[in-house]
Amino acid sequence: MFDIFDLRARGERQPNILGHLNESDKSKVLKRVQRLTLAPKETLFRQGDRHDGIFLIESGVVRTFYNSPSGREITLAYWQPGNFVGGPDVFGDSIHMWSGMAVVETEANKLSGKDLRALMAKIPELGIGIAEALVFKGKCFSSLVQMLGTRSVSERLSQLLLMLIEVYGEPNGNGGISIAPQFTHEDLAHMVGASRQWVTTSLDVLQKRGIVKIRKKQVVVLKPDLLGR
Repeated sequence: MFDIFDLRARGERQPNILGHLNESDKSKVLKRVQRLTLAPKETLFRQGDRHDGIFLIESGVVRTFYNSPSGREITLAYWQPGNFVGGPDVFGDSIHMWSGMAVVETEANKLSGKDLRALMAKIPELGIGIAEALVFKGKCFSSLVQMLGTRSVSERLSQLLLMLIEVYGEPNGNGGISIAPQFTHEDLAHMVGASRQWVTTSLDVLQKRGIVKIRKKQVVVLKPDLLGR
């Protein structure tokens, strides 16, 4: 997850793969899709399943993550509307390397690899959008590897909380910033590559220092400036 928001902090944004298309070409693409509606925590695709296309996110948020043979899980990113999930192979005929799950109620458009290849041959701007999205995803992978290899777990948790309030933060009227979705300690652990117990202990320390407050399973950041340090 850190990767996307680290990139955003440097002025880079998630590309919208349909953003280059005029209304006529966009209509041609949307005529080929299968529309899906997912409930929160519903799986969109599973690691190891046969890959037969990509999913364009229309609304909501999709989390992509990897499960190791030992059962350890690491979150790559939370993808927002305009992007796609299901890569890196966009044309299918392979297996999924990651799993994708809806975080909130999500609408996605499934586009088969066969249809995508045919559309890209006729609509060059669609190919540009896919290329931009793949470049952005490559930067996400690189950022994730750099973060895991160079930052301590404490630094990763602090950075994560700062990025969560940037995206999901809501002023609570008492000078603090509430993180709107109720991420569990296990969710946070998957994002920083640590154990749930470690995250619980670290949040307790931050709470005793008056930097955060845990209220009804919701994290409220009271002093983001101290968190940044």
